[in-house]
Amino acid sequence: YGAAQAVPGPLFTVAAFLGASIAPGAEGVLLAVIALVAIFLPGLLLIVGVLPFWSALQGRPAVPALVRGANAAVVGVLAAALYDPVATSALVDVPTVALAVLCTALLIVVRVPAWVVVIVGAGGGMLLSAF
Repeated sequence: YGAAQAVPGPLFTVAAFLGASIAPGAEGVLLAVIALVAIFLPGLLLIVGVLPFWSALQGRPAVPALVRGANAAVVGVLAAALYDPVATSALVDVPTVALAVLCTALLIVVRVPAWVVVIVGAGGGMLLSAF
């Protein structure tokens, strides 16, 4: 699971895969590109639309509170996504919980680079699945 999450933007990867799987050959590549553009375009248009007004908006007192609120909402959604389905299906025994705690401690306490934590998590997961 940790190795799969290391791929940038799983949603974008799945979109490209689904586009490519519709048709074989060059047509599949074209459909993969169309799917990627369709996934990226709304966010890109939102940024392009807001960017000219962002410096003017930053000066308003309500904007920092709005950004903090949006940040808190995103953290809540990520925590919910971490709990279900990840924690409820992956953390099934003491060794997997220990591996998760180890990786979290490496990332937060020791401040090991994320790519090292991904390797430790993937390696630990392979070791646990072998036993």
